[in-house]
Amino acid sequence: MSRSDAPFLSYGRQHITDEDVEAVAAVLRSDFLTQGPAIPRFEAALQALTGAPHAFAMANATAALHLGCLACEVGPGDVVWTSPNSFVASANCALYCGAEADFVDIDPVTFNMSADALEAKLVAAEAEGRLPKVVIPVHFAGQPCDMGRIGALARRYGFRVIEDASHAVGALHGNRPIGACADSDITVFSFHPVKIVTTGEGGAAMTRDPVLADRLELLRSHGVTRRENLMRGASEGGWYYEQVSLGFNYRMTDIQAALGASQLERLDTYLRRRHELGALYDAKLAGLPLSTPVRAAGRFSAFHLYVIQLDDPARRREVFDALRAANIGANVHYIPIHLQPYYRDLGFAPGDFPVAEAYYARALTLPLHPQMRDEDVNRVVACLTEVLA
Repeated sequence: MSRSDAPFLSYGRQHITDEDVEAVAAVLRSDFLTQGPAIPRFEAALQALTGAPHAFAMANATAALHLGCLACEVGPGDVVWTSPNSFVASANCALYCGAEADFVDIDPVTFNMSADALEAKLVAAEAEGRLPKVVIPVHFAGQPCDMGRIGALARRYGFRVIEDASHAVGALHGNRPIGACADSDITVFSFHPVKIVTTGEGGAAMTRDPVLADRLELLRSHGVTRRENLMRGASEGGWYYEQVSLGFNYRMTDIQAALGASQLERLDTYLRRRHELGALYDAKLAGLPLSTPVRAAGRFSAFHLYVIQLDDPARRREVFDALRAANIGANVHYIPIHLQPYYRDLGFAPGDFPVAEAYYARALTLPLHPQMRDEDVNRVVACLTEVLA
């Protein structure tokens, strides 16, 4: 079989078992396809995983980021800072609220928001009277940010923190699970099919703050409540509800929640295999003109992505095309958000965040998902060796 005839190897994909199918089928045979018991079961599983007392399953992680900003009372006149090395949703959520988005450059080793750059930008912003309302660090590729320093800066400068942990279900910062909100106000997860576990589409927001929890619950479902402690008046009977704020329909279905709960039962297995594959890549790529991902000390990555940095950025297109010609689904994560045309129209320009731009110029994402065999890694490495030798 020639390389071009080999099966397509995607950079990430879902893993669906018979148990997942049965969990979904059980919901389809039940009385509730949405707003039923599968939702609180899934949320309870997320609470058990993270230790956070409040979990809210949502339609997707973008919805959770949007509601997280609204729960933190982001609005016109406010500014939200995030990482330029992320998908556009990490910044768009601020614009949805009528606020401005800005960015903090990344660390050249972890590719996460740099705590040093954040501190320097905060010092300047305080002098200008323009501190952020919210900072959204992104746990890129599943590797946790330096949340200890970010949390300390939040307490010093008075901003809220929303962790974009779309890549980081199952990751640890020290001995604390990402999602515990130990150094943040809200943590957002994604359950897209290429993520660590999937609900099809889907997301969640975690928090320890009961006030934020009440806001998230209302915002997720039209601003409508049946809870007497949130109502403005007395209940008129079992049918009664009140809209007490302007909310959205960002609910997850029971079908999705059942799939997610089933998937979470295999989280440890998925993470173990991702790390095995990452270690295999590390060993086999040694000696090629590239660098492999660095694991930050004291942090356990969920290893959502395996991103290499080519020594010569001028060869990135050649290498990418060679991998795709071999039916290997290489990708690039991410084009810096501030370089997107929409954000350039807002005033951002090349050179604004040079570390993120230098990272992007050399970045290449290799396939990594639990269904991969060791032979698949060998195939990727053989193609890279051929084109880079």
